[in-house]
Amino acid sequence: MTQAEASGSFGRDVPRVLLVNPWICDFAAYDFWAKPLGLLSLAAFLKKSGLAVSCIDCLDRFHPRASKTDPSARNGRGPYLKTPIPSPRGLEDVPRTYSRYGVLPEWLREDLLNTPRPDLILVTSLMTYWYPGVAETISAIRQIFPNAPVVLGGIYATLCPEHARRTSGADEVFTGPGEEDIFNLVERHTGFSPDRSFDSKNPDDWPHPALELQRKINYAPILTARGCPFSCAYCASRFLTPMHIRRSAGSVLDEIALRHKDQDVLDFALYDDAFLVNSENHAVPILEEIIRSGYRLRFHTPNALHIREITPSTAKLMFDAGFETIRLGLETTAFDDRNNLDAKVCAEEFIRAVNSLKAAGFERNRIGAYLLVGLPGQDMDAVSASISMVRQSGITPIPAYYTPIPHTALWEKAVQSSRYDLEADPVFSNNAILPCRKEGFSWKVISRLKSLCAGSCDEYAGS
Repeated sequence: MTQAEASGSFGRDVPRVLLVNPWICDFAAYDFWAKPLGLLSLAAFLKKSGLAVSCIDCLDRFHPRASKTDPSARNGRGPYLKTPIPSPRGLEDVPRTYSRYGVLPEWLREDLLNTPRPDLILVTSLMTYWYPGVAETISAIRQIFPNAPVVLGGIYATLCPEHARRTSGADEVFTGPGEEDIFNLVERHTGFSPDRSFDSKNPDDWPHPALELQRKINYAPILTARGCPFSCAYCASRFLTPMHIRRSAGSVLDEIALRHKDQDVLDFALYDDAFLVNSENHAVPILEEIIRSGYRLRFHTPNALHIREITPSTAKLMFDAGFETIRLGLETTAFDDRNNLDAKVCAEEFIRAVNSLKAAGFERNRIGAYLLVGLPGQDMDAVSASISMVRQSGITPIPAYYTPIPHTALWEKAVQSSRYDLEADPVFSNNAILPCRKEGFSWKVISRLKSLCAGSCDEYAGS
């Protein structure tokens, strides 16, 4: 019997649920506002329903056995611990170092041994090509808790369920959002019927994500709405979350107040895919509530803002509310030839948005525009032109390397354009290797992009 099993209580009335955020295995990874928000949200549901909940984060940068946090880290962000490992089969020729990001295996083992024996283990997943880290994490869990059922959920599990069932080692693969079915899953695996005294269909009735399960709350993710009304060819948001559901301004401010007053949080990362859409009925009331609160906070927008919705008035509200880092979802400046990608913005709207942000008080180094790189059939001249236009507008161009994603409109074209068999293995969709370039990965391409952008944005730290 393991130490953890010995510490468990057999025959107890309340089941123990262990939630795990797995390792990342990749050529590059960095904590750019990366919290396991979905996992922590489910943890809050389970806690409110009366279950005993614990959490282990394999990406924990504040583990007691880790060295001190990188002094160059800003606003709580920073590098993960990095351990080089062999590249996956088929990627041995990529001239980059493949690594496991997160705590060392012996640290994870110790943490598992010090965890009371769980009745159910929930593991999340994010990028499809990170699945080697998921499988390795589940294998490590099995060594300590061989009899506990392991359920895998999250983005990879939802986009590639059959692959996850074959390779992850989980007993069950759970697809889609968890709020509706998490209680049935718990009852099925433990026999315990959780308290369902709150409305799982009303986001204002949801408990706030259980950030207190993290070792340190260095910044707080916040989600004011689920889903996105757009169906961009390169994005799986509509597949992952079909409904666009908004929270009320009062609910959002309650969560901000909790994080700031009770947990001393100053930095908030907005995880919304469509924060500014229908802004008069959503973003504007939230921004006005934040301003009225008098809190001096910093907000960041890693998932990008919809450019079309940025007017002089919304820009001023964001500035007054404390928005610190503005990221725009531009994707390309080939405005006359983007209908096969999205219908989010035209040239005039982009210029208006940039001018509005500057007039509101945002400086150049606080405004960045994401530009897709590595699209099927895309040539470097088109990327160079987009970078040049963004620079001329007086803001920062930020390359966003394209990841082929199943269930998106661009997937079939990506499959045809790739030098890899994308359908055979998600590991080949890794954006770090530019999978849709027939020529193969080249450091010259990356160096040229960095030169064109003049290294003006710290997002390059993770490339």
